[in-house]
Amino acid sequence: MTVHELTRERARRIAIRAQLLDRHRPTDLLDVVRHLTAIQYDQAAAVAPSADLVLWSRLGPAYTPADLVEAMEDRDLLELRGMIRPAEDIALFRADMADWPGRGELRDWQEYIRDWVYANRAGQHDIIVRLRSEGPLPAKELPDSCVVPWSSSGWTNDRNKIKLMDFMEARGDIAVAGRHGRERLWDLADRVYPDVAVVPAEAAKRIRDERRLKALGIARASTTEYPGAPAYVVDAGEPAVVDGVRGRWRVDPDQLDQPFDGRAALLSPLDRLVFDRKRMTELFEFDYQLEMYKPAAKRRWGYWAMPILYADRLVGKLDATADRAAGVVRVDAIHRDVRFTKAMAAAVDDEIDALAEWLKLHPVRTVGRDD
Repeated sequence: MTVHELTRERARRIAIRAQLLDRHRPTDLLDVVRHLTAIQYDQAAAVAPSADLVLWSRLGPAYTPADLVEAMEDRDLLELRGMIRPAEDIALFRADMADWPGRGELRDWQEYIRDWVYANRAGQHDIIVRLRSEGPLPAKELPDSCVVPWSSSGWTNDRNKIKLMDFMEARGDIAVAGRHGRERLWDLADRVYPDVAVVPAEAAKRIRDERRLKALGIARASTTEYPGAPAYVVDAGEPAVVDGVRGRWRVDPDQLDQPFDGRAALLSPLDRLVFDRKRMTELFEFDYQLEMYKPAAKRRWGYWAMPILYADRLVGKLDATADRAAGVVRVDAIHRDVRFTKAMAAAVDDEIDALAEWLKLHPVRTVGRDD
């Protein structure tokens, strides 16, 4: 098979177009989520919740957060392990749920969680019984009958019920039935998930890989694991190399010869275009980290700095905060990684105004338009 030789510019354009961030905006919410395959559900809202920013950056002013709420209440979209997915895609995960915590010879960590869940089977039973009779319920209203505490070196230490529920969700026992504010509401999975034929495990994995590549355009066959939707695509698509970047890639052949017409966009820090920081650095040569967990004095760009896309480059970061009580979006800084032309500055400024209008807030710039 031919190995496609791509410049960085061409690889970036494939990635941007695949993520629906070129000038040709989509118009349908469900079509966007189906194409992207997954959107991270994160409630940090310095500007707006990440899922809303992801959808606004694609759909533009026609999108409202109420659209997402309605789609999830109608269960056209579902939440699975912190990701918003099309309801029909649950069929691609049910085989893995049935085989939890894995197939074949288990790793040590898989055996540990299997044994821990089994040791707390009474806790599972109590949660199932409560949900069967009263669900949907938030986690705080469910019993904690764990007899063996969960041990970790991190923030999950002794969070017994939450960890048990995470594993019960992964196993397909319970599911997120909706939200009340920021709280997830849980119910029995069989009452939440659609009654569709389960796709066999190997076929489901292949379909997920192929659809993920359609959404990413270009990706590594394998890469570092991180929470949420994977960034690798195994052998989907066709092999490629990117000039100036080591290693082999996989590219969606349907996107190789598509025209590109870029635009300005303000991205959530959790947007799939930038979430895989290694891929972002390799293709876009962009220096960025989400700094919300850093002390304020150590932040370079801001608590929730939004990457700025212009045409086929990531050109800077927008440090802004939505102050709903005051009715304003405060623009504290526009960190420019490249020299902005007049056209770039005007396009980014227009996008900031569009963001404020979408939020129904007034933009207040504590920096000048040309800073």
